[in-house]
Amino acid sequence: MAETKNALRRVLHIKMRALGEPSQVIALIRSSKPFYQAMGGTGFRVLQNVDDPAQILVEIEYEANAALELNRNKVASDPMMRTFLQGWRAILAGNADIYVYENVTE
Repeated sequence: MAETKNALRRVLHIKMRALGEPSQVIALIRSSKPFYQAMGGTGFRVLQNVDDPAQILVEIEYEANAALELNRNKVASDPMMRTFLQGWRAILAGNADIYVYENVTE
């Protein structure tokens, strides 16, 4: 995605604990990468704690203007996207912390 003049670059962190087998949760998260890219994501990483394999961190980089506008339109008009998000809400069941960061090192 080309960076626009007034786009805000953000990094979304989703910190969660796998309620089941961590490898199955990680496979599910990896399968969601195309959806995040469709919503404007420019980077996507899944990190697993080496000392506590059930602890997982998903890192998604995006440009705020394009991503938020596309996300709003997709959710409002795309039944597949709504089903996808409802499934994630059910899987996480309040078991995730979500943080939005700005890279200030540049």
